[in-house]
Amino acid sequence: MNEQVLLFQDDFSSFKIGPFPYDPDHSAMGEYHYYPVKGYTGQWYDPIVCTNYRGPSWLVTEMNGVKYMEQMRVRNPLTRGVCPVLAAGEDDWEDYEAGVRVRALDTKEETGLLFRYHTSLMHYAFYLCGQKAQIWKIEKKNRTLLAETDYPYNCDSYYDLKVICKGSRFTCSVNGEEVLETEDGRYRYGKIGLSSYMPAQFTGVWVKTDRDSYETLLKKRAAYQKRLAEKRQKYARPKLHKVIDLQNYGAARQVRFGHLTGGNTWYFVMAQHQKRVFKDRYSVISCLTAVNMENGNILWQIGEPSELKDNQNVTADLPFQVYDIDNDGADEVIVSRDFKLMILNGRTGEVIRYVDTPYNEDPADQILGIEFQKHAFDRVNVDAIRIVNVSGNERPSDIMIKDRYARIWVYDSMLNLKWKFNHNNTGHFPYAYDFNGDGKDEIFSCYNMISSDGKLIWQLPIDRDHTDEIIVGQFDPDEEEQIAIVSGWEGFMIVDKQGNIKVRDINGHGQRISTANYCPERKGLEICTTTYWEYQGIVYLYDCKGNEIWHREDGSNGNIIAPVNWQGDGTELILLNGNVKFGGMMDGDGDVVVSFPDDGHPDLCAEVIDLTGDKRDEIVLWDAEKMYIYTQDRACDREDGLEYAPEKYPHYNASNYRGEFSFARWVEKEKDRKGTYGF
Repeated sequence: MNEQVLLFQDDFSSFKIGPFPYDPDHSAMGEYHYYPVKGYTGQWYDPIVCTNYRGPSWLVTEMNGVKYMEQMRVRNPLTRGVCPVLAAGEDDWEDYEAGVRVRALDTKEETGLLFRYHTSLMHYAFYLCGQKAQIWKIEKKNRTLLAETDYPYNCDSYYDLKVICKGSRFTCSVNGEEVLETEDGRYRYGKIGLSSYMPAQFTGVWVKTDRDSYETLLKKRAAYQKRLAEKRQKYARPKLHKVIDLQNYGAARQVRFGHLTGGNTWYFVMAQHQKRVFKDRYSVISCLTAVNMENGNILWQIGEPSELKDNQNVTADLPFQVYDIDNDGADEVIVSRDFKLMILNGRTGEVIRYVDTPYNEDPADQILGIEFQKHAFDRVNVDAIRIVNVSGNERPSDIMIKDRYARIWVYDSMLNLKWKFNHNNTGHFPYAYDFNGDGKDEIFSCYNMISSDGKLIWQLPIDRDHTDEIIVGQFDPDEEEQIAIVSGWEGFMIVDKQGNIKVRDINGHGQRISTANYCPERKGLEICTTTYWEYQGIVYLYDCKGNEIWHREDGSNGNIIAPVNWQGDGTELILLNGNVKFGGMMDGDGDVVVSFPDDGHPDLCAEVIDLTGDKRDEIVLWDAEKMYIYTQDRACDREDGLEYAPEKYPHYNASNYRGEFSFARWVEKEKDRKGTYGF
């Protein structure tokens, strides 16, 4: 008989009784911050986050000396059928047996064991449900019942569930009695998970495999580690370039970069805030600090800095940008504060000009995003700012402002109002692009295409949720420019300039999106997306036509998925986050080929930007206390006289909701770098 090898075991005895770690705020911080739960999680992670949740999903309990992991939630119709999950194990498990002892405290809905688990949206499940035993295949929004049989059980007893995975055949038993057998080839490998729609208790989890399968697994792992090590040798390692003490003005991902005094010296402007009225919907900038990145000195500061987390962390944009709006060679700061839209002198922070924000004249019960159907203030509290070019000038010099979800206003550089738009939802950060080639920007906002004079051109046939991020470009060389968006539970979409949906994949709550040459051997550019709400932290990569290449779930939030020109060779990497374990830079195969050093750096926030002037990107990692800047530990070894200098999202339109792009561009290499680049 083939010897059995234990791959995994947990009876939860290593846990103290109490809640399994969770985010008590159930907030949006994890959308674009690495924001892990605090506490001991053992071998497990919880991939489910939901704004409708309150309190923990899982509770460690004890009875008669036995520890149980208890799922405590009741199925909520507001959560789109989301099922609480705890996941564990390794992605590369293939043929194995897995088991768990379970007690369904409510027998009317699904409770059981997940196997061949890829993500919380892609796996198989062995459930007890309504006096039946069932095998399900879960694939994104589709749930397929593969096998079912009657099986009487009750809420008072514990049942030992076991599944045997052998190739594409699955055999399931309860209390040693085989009850189901089926075959399906969709998932060939994966972790395990605990899952229940209603309260249930789990203990005694185990995973085993036979000796032959184990030896095969070890060989595959050794081969993979060898390939990965060879890959990593080709890439520069992160070298700590500079550390900046953020003193008492630090904040989370509310920073803008620019040249406030002209020339090449880099500065950043960091904003703290205070929350008003309702959650983060009406935040106001309380402190604005401009800092020289060469020496860390404060250039100027407006407002009173705070060391309170409540003033540092915010789950929305704050309304400020850094841009040379008057084209004098030095950047200004465009900001809304105290119900004024202002242009500040970048060198001094002094107000050059301002205008009051618009009055809230629209009926509050007829527009979106107004809590309690009442305007909180007579004037608009600005949610975000974008620099656009609806006037057809030689360079962008118009200023777009928006409220949280309903209205857009556009001003010229002298702060004269040009037009206002209000139709359904604005989404988080509208996109400006000259779609019709007339020299003026149209605005794509949520599902609406808006003309340069503020008129609705077309809208997508969608009236739910909203668009989180947008990118525009010629991803597919067989097509002209297209629009790619992630719109929460309305999915990942590719849309043409006429408003026709060409591709749609409802792959979870789409949160972030980027495009670049991640796979140089493939045609066109690849598109990367990630999820957050409900089923969080799933990263997908698509080809230029919107076909999925791969997916992965590492159990982490805060994946930025921004393209990184790290090598200068025309191939981009994907930045996840700054964490030593879960972060780093990933190649187009989904392998983390560049990791960050374990040097105590912050990992709350991450940004990609070329700061040293060699066209390659640096990585900026920070929290409210420190900012660490990493560059490459070796020079670019190209010898053909060219530098890869891709076109990226302009720094003057920073946002936590901007899709990231990197379009190939090669330039002649500078022969002499005697000038300063701020470092």
